[in-house]
Amino acid sequence: QVHVVESGGGLVQAGGSLRLSCAASGPTFSTYTMGWFRQAPGKEREVVAAISRSGRNTYYADSVKGRFTISRDNAKNTVYLQMNSLKPEDTAIYYCAADLTTYVNDIYSIDLGEYDYWGQGTQVTVSS
Repeated sequence: QVHVVESGGGLVQAGGSLRLSCAASGPTFSTYTMGWFRQAPGKEREVVAAISRSGRNTYYADSVKGRFTISRDNAKNTVYLQMNSLKPEDTAIYYCAADLTTYVNDIYSIDLGEYDYWGQGTQVTVSS
């Protein structure tokens, strides 16, 4: 069992920044692919960013590319999402998830169905 806990959400004005943190349990965190997802009211959950187990390979949705940065600290069992230049359309519940698939190469998945453990989410609200 892997426990995933997000923190760092809140209310921010457009153009502002937030940093989300995600702590995941387990002695093998460095083998997990990690992802950030979000779900806005009335919309489906979508991938925001993903990071490979080493941290060398990352993915960003087009809507956040250039504004958000995903990173991880395997020594702290934590993954981060730095969000800059926030827009009202970034308002959503943000979820962190762990994919325990052992990929042969240092890759990631952007398929929600591949992620095994999810946090409860943290609300991000961007006011205009």
